[in-house]
Amino acid sequence: MLKTVSGLFLVVCLCIVAPAFAQKTDSLKRADSLKIDTAQLNNYRINPRRNAIPIRVRPMIIREEKVPVSLMDYKVNYWRKWITFGINLNQSAFSSNWAAGGVSSLAIGTNFDYKTEYSKAPFDYTGELIALYGRVTNKGQIARKTNDRLFFDNKVATQLSKSWFFFGSLTFESQFDKGYQYPANGNPILISSLMSPGYVTESVGLEYKPNKAFDLRIGTGTARQTFVLDTTIYHAISSNYGVKPGNTFKNELAFQVVATYAKDIMPNLNLSARYAGFIPYGRGLINIDHRLDAILIAKVNRLINVNITATALFDNDTSTKPQGTEGLALGIIYKFP
Repeated sequence: MLKTVSGLFLVVCLCIVAPAFAQKTDSLKRADSLKIDTAQLNNYRINPRRNAIPIRVRPMIIREEKVPVSLMDYKVNYWRKWITFGINLNQSAFSSNWAAGGVSSLAIGTNFDYKTEYSKAPFDYTGELIALYGRVTNKGQIARKTNDRLFFDNKVATQLSKSWFFFGSLTFESQFDKGYQYPANGNPILISSLMSPGYVTESVGLEYKPNKAFDLRIGTGTARQTFVLDTTIYHAISSNYGVKPGNTFKNELAFQVVATYAKDIMPNLNLSARYAGFIPYGRGLINIDHRLDAILIAKVNRLINVNITATALFDNDTSTKPQGTEGLALGIIYKFP
Protein backbone atom coordinates (compact mmCIF):
# COMPACT_ATOMS: atom_id res chain seq x y z
CA MET A 1 0.00 0.00 0.00
CA LEU A 2 2.82 2.34 0.95
CA LYS A 3 4.68 1.58 -2.28
CA THR A 4 1.61 2.29 -4.32
CA VAL A 5 1.15 5.74 -2.69
CA SER A 6 4.83 6.60 -3.21
CA GLY A 7 4.64 5.70 -6.88
CA LEU A 8 1.59 7.91 -7.42
CA PHE A 9 3.28 10.85 -5.67
CA LEU A 10 6.34 10.50 -7.90
CA VAL A 11 4.20 10.48 -11.03
CA VAL A 12 2.35 13.64 -9.92
CA CYS A 13 5.63 15.46 -9.24
CA LEU A 14 6.96 14.55 -12.68
CA CYS A 15 3.78 15.83 -14.29
CA ILE A 16 4.18 19.20 -12.54
CA VAL A 17 7.94 19.68 -13.06
CA ALA A 18 8.15 18.57 -16.70
CA PRO A 19 6.01 21.38 -18.21
CA ALA A 20 7.83 24.02 -16.15
CA PHE A 21 11.22 22.71 -17.27
CA ALA A 22 10.08 22.58 -20.87
CA GLN A 23 8.79 26.21 -20.63
CA LYS A 24 12.10 27.38 -19.17
CA THR A 25 14.02 25.67 -21.95
CA ASP A 26 11.87 27.37 -24.60
CA SER A 27 12.44 30.76 -22.91
CA LEU A 28 16.20 30.23 -22.93
CA LYS A 29 16.13 29.29 -26.59
CA ARG A 30 14.08 32.36 -27.46
CA ALA A 31 16.43 34.63 -25.48
CA ASP A 32 19.43 33.14 -27.24
CA SER A 33 17.80 33.63 -30.62
CA LEU A 34 16.92 37.23 -29.71
CA LYS A 35 20.48 37.92 -28.66
CA ILE A 36 21.77 36.51 -31.90
CA ASP A 37 19.36 38.58 -34.00
CA THR A 38 20.17 41.79 -32.08
CA ALA A 39 23.91 41.16 -32.40
CA GLN A 40 23.55 40.59 -36.09
CA LEU A 41 21.51 43.75 -36.42
CA ASN A 42 24.08 45.77 -34.44
CA ASN A 43 26.87 44.34 -36.55
CA TYR A 44 24.99 45.38 -39.69
CA ARG A 45 24.50 48.93 -38.44
CA ILE A 46 27.99 49.39 -37.14
CA ASN A 47 29.78 47.93 -40.14
CA PRO A 48 27.59 48.64 -43.17
CA ARG A 49 28.51 47.21 -46.48
CA ARG A 50 30.48 49.58 -48.67
CA ASN A 51 28.90 50.90 -51.81
CA ALA A 52 30.49 49.42 -54.88
CA ILE A 53 29.57 52.44 -57.05
CA PRO A 54 32.25 55.24 -56.84
CA ILE A 55 31.04 58.69 -55.82
CA ARG A 56 32.53 61.76 -57.60
CA VAL A 57 32.69 65.01 -55.67
CA ARG A 58 32.65 68.02 -58.02
CA PRO A 59 33.63 71.53 -56.80
CA MET A 60 30.83 74.09 -56.72
CA ILE A 61 31.41 76.81 -59.32
CA ILE A 62 29.53 80.14 -59.20
CA ARG A 63 29.29 81.94 -62.52
CA GLU A 64 28.03 85.45 -63.22
CA GLU A 65 25.02 85.43 -65.49
CA LYS A 66 23.72 88.55 -67.19
CA VAL A 67 20.04 88.92 -66.59
CA PRO A 68 18.23 91.43 -68.82
CA VAL A 69 16.80 94.25 -66.73
CA SER A 70 14.30 96.76 -67.97
CA LEU A 71 15.56 100.35 -67.56
CA MET A 72 12.03 101.73 -67.46
CA ASP A 73 12.95 104.34 -70.10
CA TYR A 74 15.73 105.83 -67.94
CA LYS A 75 18.53 107.55 -69.88
CA VAL A 76 22.08 108.40 -68.84
CA ASN A 77 22.69 112.17 -68.82
CA TYR A 78 26.29 113.09 -69.56
CA TRP A 79 25.67 116.82 -69.08
CA ARG A 80 26.32 118.72 -65.86
CA LYS A 81 25.51 122.40 -65.27
CA TRP A 82 26.26 124.96 -62.56
CA ILE A 83 24.85 128.47 -62.18
CA THR A 84 26.13 131.00 -59.67
CA PHE A 85 24.58 134.42 -59.23
CA GLY A 86 25.66 137.01 -56.69
CA ILE A 87 24.92 140.60 -55.78
CA ASN A 88 26.85 142.87 -53.43
CA LEU A 89 25.63 146.18 -52.04
CA ASN A 90 27.66 148.77 -50.14
CA GLN A 91 26.16 152.00 -48.86
CA SER A 92 27.21 154.85 -46.60
CA ALA A 93 25.49 158.12 -45.67
CA PHE A 94 26.54 161.22 -43.70
CA SER A 95 24.58 164.21 -42.49
CA SER A 96 25.58 167.63 -43.85
CA ASN A 97 27.05 168.66 -40.47
CA TRP A 98 29.03 165.47 -39.79
CA ALA A 99 32.10 166.84 -38.04
CA ALA A 100 34.51 164.06 -39.11
CA GLY A 101 33.68 164.56 -42.76
CA GLY A 102 32.76 161.97 -45.32
CA VAL A 103 31.03 161.41 -48.63
CA SER A 104 27.77 159.52 -49.00
CA SER A 105 28.07 156.70 -51.50
CA LEU A 106 26.24 153.75 -52.95
CA ALA A 107 27.98 150.83 -54.65
CA ILE A 108 26.51 147.74 -56.24
CA GLY A 109 28.23 144.77 -57.83
CA THR A 110 26.91 141.70 -59.60
CA ASN A 111 28.51 138.52 -60.82
CA PHE A 112 27.16 135.68 -62.92
CA ASP A 113 28.92 132.38 -63.60
CA TYR A 114 27.47 129.67 -65.83
CA LYS A 115 29.41 126.45 -66.40
CA THR A 116 28.45 123.37 -68.34
CA GLU A 117 30.30 120.11 -68.92
CA TYR A 118 29.74 117.09 -71.13
CA SER A 119 31.83 114.05 -70.25
CA LYS A 120 31.61 110.70 -72.02
CA ALA A 121 34.95 108.95 -72.29
CA PRO A 122 37.09 109.71 -74.13
CA PHE A 123 35.28 112.92 -75.19
CA ASP A 124 35.01 115.95 -72.92
CA TYR A 125 33.53 119.43 -73.42
CA THR A 126 33.58 122.35 -70.99
CA GLY A 127 32.00 125.76 -71.42
CA GLU A 128 32.01 128.69 -69.00
CA LEU A 129 30.49 132.17 -69.11
CA ILE A 130 31.57 134.80 -66.55
CA ALA A 131 29.93 138.23 -66.36
CA LEU A 132 31.00 140.84 -63.80
CA TYR A 133 29.74 144.40 -63.45
CA GLY A 134 29.75 147.00 -60.70
CA ARG A 135 29.19 150.74 -60.23
CA VAL A 136 29.68 153.24 -57.45
CA THR A 137 28.08 156.64 -56.98
CA ASN A 138 29.63 159.21 -54.66
CA LYS A 139 27.77 162.36 -53.68
CA GLY A 140 28.69 165.18 -56.03
CA GLN A 141 30.25 162.86 -58.66
CA ILE A 142 29.00 160.95 -61.66
CA ALA A 143 28.64 157.19 -61.40
CA ARG A 144 31.81 155.20 -62.12
CA LYS A 145 32.57 151.59 -62.91
CA THR A 146 34.14 149.40 -60.26
CA ASN A 147 34.14 146.15 -62.23
CA ASP A 148 33.41 145.18 -65.81
CA ARG A 149 34.27 141.89 -67.49
CA LEU A 150 32.75 139.54 -70.07
CA PHE A 151 34.52 136.18 -70.45
CA PHE A 152 33.43 133.12 -72.45
CA ASP A 153 35.55 129.97 -72.69
CA ASN A 154 34.91 126.76 -74.69
CA LYS A 155 37.12 123.68 -74.65
CA VAL A 156 36.87 120.32 -76.40
CA ALA A 157 39.22 117.50 -75.40
CA THR A 158 39.84 113.82 -76.03
CA GLN A 159 41.58 111.61 -73.50
CA LEU A 160 45.03 110.23 -74.30
CA SER A 161 45.87 108.66 -70.93
CA LYS A 162 44.70 108.80 -67.33
CA SER A 163 45.67 112.48 -66.83
CA TRP A 164 46.54 113.79 -70.30
CA PHE A 165 44.19 115.11 -72.97
CA PHE A 166 44.48 116.64 -76.42
CA PHE A 167 42.38 119.79 -76.51
CA GLY A 168 41.16 122.63 -78.67
CA SER A 169 39.71 125.82 -77.18
CA LEU A 170 38.05 129.06 -78.19
CA THR A 171 37.98 132.02 -75.78
CA PHE A 172 36.34 135.43 -75.97
CA GLU A 173 36.97 138.33 -73.60
CA SER A 174 35.78 141.93 -73.50
CA GLN A 175 33.65 144.29 -71.38
CA PHE A 176 30.08 145.62 -71.23
CA ASP A 177 30.31 149.36 -70.64
CA LYS A 178 32.49 152.28 -71.53
CA GLY A 179 35.54 152.98 -69.41
CA TYR A 180 36.92 156.42 -68.57
CA GLN A 181 39.93 158.07 -67.04
CA TYR A 182 39.11 160.86 -64.57
CA PRO A 183 41.75 163.60 -64.56
CA ALA A 184 41.96 165.83 -61.49
CA ASN A 185 41.01 168.79 -63.65
CA GLY A 186 39.03 168.25 -66.80
CA ASN A 187 36.43 166.06 -68.38
CA PRO A 188 36.50 162.24 -68.30
CA ILE A 189 38.46 160.62 -71.13
CA LEU A 190 37.06 157.57 -72.93
CA ILE A 191 39.65 154.76 -72.97
CA SER A 192 37.65 151.56 -73.56
CA SER A 193 34.26 150.13 -74.52
CA LEU A 194 32.64 146.95 -75.80
CA MET A 195 35.08 145.19 -78.18
CA SER A 196 37.57 148.00 -77.63
CA PRO A 197 39.52 146.07 -76.70
CA GLY A 198 38.15 142.60 -77.34
CA TYR A 199 40.11 139.37 -77.55
CA VAL A 200 39.41 136.11 -79.37
CA THR A 201 41.88 133.29 -78.74
CA GLU A 202 42.09 129.90 -80.46
CA SER A 203 44.40 127.29 -78.96
CA VAL A 204 45.40 123.67 -79.62
CA GLY A 205 47.67 121.57 -77.43
CA LEU A 206 47.90 119.23 -74.45
CA GLU A 207 45.95 119.34 -71.21
CA TYR A 208 46.98 117.88 -67.85
CA LYS A 209 44.23 117.06 -65.32
CA PRO A 210 45.57 115.06 -62.35
CA ASN A 211 42.43 115.71 -60.28
CA LYS A 212 39.21 117.71 -60.27
CA ALA A 213 40.75 120.75 -58.58
CA PHE A 214 43.65 121.50 -60.96
CA ASP A 215 43.78 121.91 -64.72
CA LEU A 216 46.74 122.89 -66.92
CA ARG A 217 46.56 123.71 -70.63
CA ILE A 218 49.69 123.90 -72.77
CA GLY A 219 48.73 125.53 -76.04
CA THR A 220 51.60 124.99 -78.46
CA GLY A 221 49.55 126.36 -81.34
CA THR A 222 47.72 129.51 -80.26
CA ALA A 223 46.37 132.46 -82.21
CA ARG A 224 44.87 135.62 -80.73
CA GLN A 225 43.00 138.45 -82.40
CA THR A 226 42.84 141.83 -80.64
CA PHE A 227 39.93 144.08 -81.66
CA VAL A 228 39.58 147.84 -81.22
CA LEU A 229 36.35 148.72 -82.99
CA ASP A 230 35.87 152.17 -81.41
CA THR A 231 38.28 154.42 -83.27
CA THR A 232 37.56 157.40 -80.97
CA ILE A 233 39.89 156.04 -78.30
CA TYR A 234 43.02 156.32 -80.48
CA HIS A 235 43.95 159.69 -79.00
CA ALA A 236 43.65 158.45 -75.40
CA ILE A 237 45.72 155.24 -75.51
CA SER A 238 48.96 155.74 -77.39
CA SER A 239 49.57 152.00 -77.76
CA ASN A 240 45.94 151.44 -78.77
CA TYR A 241 46.08 147.97 -77.17
CA GLY A 242 48.65 146.84 -79.72
CA VAL A 243 46.45 147.64 -82.75
CA LYS A 244 47.94 150.11 -85.19
CA PRO A 245 45.86 153.28 -85.72
CA GLY A 246 43.81 152.89 -88.86
CA ASN A 247 43.23 149.16 -88.21
CA THR A 248 40.56 147.49 -86.11
CA PHE A 249 42.30 144.23 -85.20
CA LYS A 250 45.67 142.54 -84.85
CA ASN A 251 46.50 138.82 -85.16
CA GLU A 252 49.29 137.11 -83.21
CA LEU A 253 50.67 133.56 -83.01
CA ALA A 254 51.93 132.48 -79.62
CA PHE A 255 52.59 129.79 -77.02
CA GLN A 256 49.97 129.84 -74.25
CA VAL A 257 49.77 128.42 -70.74
CA VAL A 258 46.48 128.41 -68.81
CA ALA A 259 46.20 126.99 -65.28
CA THR A 260 43.05 126.86 -63.15
CA TYR A 261 42.51 125.85 -59.55
CA ALA A 262 39.23 125.58 -57.62
CA LYS A 263 38.84 123.87 -54.26
CA ASP A 264 37.36 124.21 -50.76
CA ILE A 265 40.54 124.91 -48.81
CA MET A 266 38.61 124.99 -45.53
CA PRO A 267 35.02 124.31 -44.48
CA ASN A 268 32.85 127.10 -46.01
CA LEU A 269 35.95 128.66 -47.65
CA ASN A 270 36.48 128.28 -51.40
CA LEU A 271 39.42 129.48 -53.49
CA SER A 272 39.27 129.83 -57.27
CA ALA A 273 42.17 131.07 -59.38
CA ARG A 274 43.01 131.28 -63.09
CA TYR A 275 46.36 132.18 -64.62
CA ALA A 276 46.88 132.85 -68.33
CA GLY A 277 50.28 133.38 -69.90
CA PHE A 278 50.56 134.48 -73.53
CA ILE A 279 54.02 134.31 -75.17
CA PRO A 280 53.98 135.76 -78.71
CA TYR A 281 56.31 134.18 -81.26
CA GLY A 282 58.95 136.49 -82.67
CA ARG A 283 58.71 139.17 -79.95
CA GLY A 284 60.82 139.94 -76.90
CA LEU A 285 60.16 138.67 -73.40
CA ILE A 286 58.84 142.09 -72.41
CA ASN A 287 55.79 141.36 -74.58
CA ILE A 288 54.74 138.27 -72.60
CA ASP A 289 51.24 138.83 -71.19
CA HIS A 290 50.35 137.62 -67.69
CA ARG A 291 46.94 137.66 -66.06
CA LEU A 292 45.95 136.19 -62.70
CA ASP A 293 42.35 136.24 -61.44
CA ALA A 294 41.53 134.96 -57.96
CA ILE A 295 38.44 134.94 -55.78
CA LEU A 296 38.11 133.80 -52.19
CA ILE A 297 34.56 133.14 -50.96
CA ALA A 298 33.68 132.64 -47.30
CA LYS A 299 30.13 131.39 -46.77
CA VAL A 300 28.31 132.81 -43.75
CA ASN A 301 25.24 130.69 -44.47
CA ARG A 302 23.48 129.28 -47.51
CA LEU A 303 22.93 132.71 -49.11
CA ILE A 304 25.17 135.24 -47.34
CA ASN A 305 28.86 135.30 -48.20
CA VAL A 306 31.96 137.44 -47.96
CA ASN A 307 34.17 137.47 -51.05
CA ILE A 308 37.54 138.95 -51.94
CA THR A 309 38.39 139.36 -55.62
CA ALA A 310 41.78 140.29 -57.02
CA THR A 311 43.30 140.62 -60.49
CA ALA A 312 46.95 141.11 -61.42
CA LEU A 313 47.78 141.97 -65.03
CA PHE A 314 50.83 142.75 -67.09
CA ASP A 315 50.30 143.63 -70.74
CA ASN A 316 52.91 145.78 -72.43
CA ASP A 317 50.37 146.80 -75.07
CA THR A 318 48.23 148.58 -72.45
CA SER A 319 50.79 149.69 -69.85
CA THR A 320 54.51 149.29 -69.25
CA LYS A 321 53.83 148.69 -65.54
CA PRO A 322 51.92 145.89 -63.79
CA GLN A 323 48.25 146.57 -63.14
CA GLY A 324 46.05 145.34 -60.33
CA THR A 325 42.61 145.57 -58.78
CA GLU A 326 41.07 144.26 -55.54
CA GLY A 327 37.64 144.24 -53.97
CA LEU A 328 36.04 143.13 -50.71
CA ALA A 329 32.28 142.71 -50.50
CA LEU A 330 29.51 141.20 -48.40
CA GLY A 331 26.54 140.03 -50.38
CA ILE A 332 24.12 137.35 -51.46
CA ILE A 333 25.16 134.43 -53.62
CA TYR A 334 22.91 131.72 -55.07
CA LYS A 335 24.30 128.56 -56.59
CA PHE A 336 22.33 125.93 -58.49
CA PRO A 337 22.45 123.01 -58.05
